[in-house]
Amino acid sequence: MDSNISFQKPKIIIIIIINAVLFNHINVPLSLLQLPIRRGRKEMEPISEEKELFKCAMKGEWNTVIRIYKNNPSVHVAKIIRSGDTALHIAVSNVQEDIVEQLVELISAQSECRKALEMRNEQGNTPLHAAASLGNVRMCQCIVRVDSSLLEIRNNVGETPLFMAALYGKKEAFLCLNSYCQSQEEGYSYCRRKDGENVLHCAISGDYFDLAFQIIYLYEDLVNYVNENGISALHLLASNPTAFRSGSHLGRCSHLIYNCIIVEPLKVETSFKQSSSKGQSKETMRISYPGNYQTCMHLFHLLKQLVQVVTKRSSRKTNRGGSDENIEAPNVTSETVPKEDRRRHGDGHQFFPSNYVTLVDFVKLLSKAMLVILGLGSRRIRKLREKKRKHTWAVQVMNELLQHVSIYQYEDNGCRAQLSLYDADEIKPYEFTEDGDIKMPIDDSDPAKQRDQSKGKTLEAGEKKKTKEVAKRETPILIAAKSGITEMVDQILQRFPVAIHEMNSENKNIVLLAVENRQPHVYQLLLKKNIMKDSVFRAVDEKGNSALHLAAMLGDHKPWLIPGAALQMQWEIKWYEFVKHSMPVHFFARYNKENKTPKDIFTDTHKQLVDKGGEWLTNTSESCSVVAALIATVAFATSTTVPGGVKSESGKPTLENHPAFDVFAISSLIALCFSVTAVVMFLSILTSRYQERDFGIDLPRKLLLGLTSLFVSIASVLVSFCAGHFFILKDKLKYAAFPVYAVTCLPVTLFAIAQFPLYLDLAWALFKKVPQRSYQAIPL
Repeated sequence: MDSNISFQKPKIIIIIIINAVLFNHINVPLSLLQLPIRRGRKEMEPISEEKELFKCAMKGEWNTVIRIYKNNPSVHVAKIIRSGDTALHIAVSNVQEDIVEQLVELISAQSECRKALEMRNEQGNTPLHAAASLGNVRMCQCIVRVDSSLLEIRNNVGETPLFMAALYGKKEAFLCLNSYCQSQEEGYSYCRRKDGENVLHCAISGDYFDLAFQIIYLYEDLVNYVNENGISALHLLASNPTAFRSGSHLGRCSHLIYNCIIVEPLKVETSFKQSSSKGQSKETMRISYPGNYQTCMHLFHLLKQLVQVVTKRSSRKTNRGGSDENIEAPNVTSETVPKEDRRRHGDGHQFFPSNYVTLVDFVKLLSKAMLVILGLGSRRIRKLREKKRKHTWAVQVMNELLQHVSIYQYEDNGCRAQLSLYDADEIKPYEFTEDGDIKMPIDDSDPAKQRDQSKGKTLEAGEKKKTKEVAKRETPILIAAKSGITEMVDQILQRFPVAIHEMNSENKNIVLLAVENRQPHVYQLLLKKNIMKDSVFRAVDEKGNSALHLAAMLGDHKPWLIPGAALQMQWEIKWYEFVKHSMPVHFFARYNKENKTPKDIFTDTHKQLVDKGGEWLTNTSESCSVVAALIATVAFATSTTVPGGVKSESGKPTLENHPAFDVFAISSLIALCFSVTAVVMFLSILTSRYQERDFGIDLPRKLLLGLTSLFVSIASVLVSFCAGHFFILKDKLKYAAFPVYAVTCLPVTLFAIAQFPLYLDLAWALFKKVPQRSYQAIPL
């Protein structure tokens, strides 16, 4: 009802004015009569076109969207959905490259084109942010070419388009946007977020090591930059053990295939054009032949490499002056890359003498041939290839980080790194006090922030403890020691020998952390190092615990790579004995500040594991003893029954001269002997005391002997059964009897295969001196 009144009022007013004009009561300009109609038309037209724009964008009718953009430039800044996206946002999100180019062309033809291109949604993202997060180079170039200042726009969390490209690991998009930065200082300002995270942090956290390698080359100062928590890129890499070979456990077959895979090292991409052309060539090669021809193409490339290996030797003789590096790395030219970078990013043979290069190439050829024969396209080999590529590139990035990090910044825990080179209007660097505390930046131009600064002084005492904890955060070498990354520990000690004396807030050095976190490889590496063992290995933490005390402690996690509580307990004993005997007698401190010896701590912390191990052994022994007793019964009955009977004259077996009878007699005797042995072993386990020291050698050895006897008795019973039954079917089936016996043995064989991993774990744990650890990421 109210809406009808609102529409009738303008009509009444117009009628009154017309009557007044006609009767000369008042002079009203004619334009006044048209004013309400024109104003209503302007207010109604954009609303209807926005709705039409929304419907067309949702249905994918992009030609209509282009027509609306062309006829009405005011819709360029219209937000058509609830999240605040414009039509250009939606086109970019749907990867409509041609449509985006046409829309941007229409927008750029207007005088206020920047206003339309910098429209933000609820997250503060512009169309360039969306294109960068998708990694679409074509759309990024199309938008940033209009106005390169769009790179400085930040979303609600302070991320620029360049930052978002690195956040999602889009290397090509990152290099594309970086090429539009006016200067390196401008690029540094685009690489940071409000919380201090930079593009190098994002690349390493996401395992985008190829992108991280390019970022280090372009912005090497980011190596020393930290976020608000004092975390640098090296800290993040040290907390990711799965990125390194030492942090990954491979089986025997996988280990063999892993060693046969050859991964090319990362190389510097000097310009965006080279990287894009390289990506196009790979994509073209990938779609130039059907998928089922992949093995043939690999064989063709293999033969091509064979020709290159044969002909490369003569080419090296003519280029002995050191020009082989350009043969393997054609993208890295001497005009654009410095000499030290050319030496660092060569062909990967710098670790071998020059006369060994042909041999190395030949080994690569043989390994690739082996992978082609095994089936290069298999899922398992592809995963191993990706894993080795990740490991190789992570080591390369680690070396670059250590090469550019400053020894003074490393010794200072990375907390005094300069965080300058930012836009004063966007992000200011963190400041550090003389005590190493982090001080947040204050904008002097804002009086409200100045008042907050005065209020913050009253809270400084309460926050000082928290900032000191951040300043005392563990250094990369301590994190690497906890994570078991021997590659990083070794390289840091080679470059910074003084790092061996670093400690965390609990006064634990690298040795104590390696022992506490059960890192045998790191501990063995430190034993081989030529360091002052008296000062490093004899160190104690703030509670007075030595390395032997920490080896005796059992945490909440189970780090050992072996199943079963009993075997876990066995490896705990092995680890304790290994640390104890790695140093001379009475080397470690006997008592801590609680007046406890390592033996006391071991007994207190392993009570629950001893109970679980005893329960696991009891259940396993009971189950296996039942099976062994049944086999012993069958073996005894079989051994007392002679196939074919005996001769009445002499009492000798009738079939004693047949080979099958000899097999039957021997196998039945072996089955009886070993089944009884298994029963005895399992009964001895059931009657054990389950003391701590029993889990070291005694109980595992009995379990291993019991399982071995059980498996031998099972196999012997099957052989005796088949040999005795052979006399019945030999005339009817002849040689066809053997497949029948094989099928008969299949169920028992499957049972043995299912239990075989436990048997291997037992044998491995019993004869291995140092236990093997399962690796998990250590959180920062």
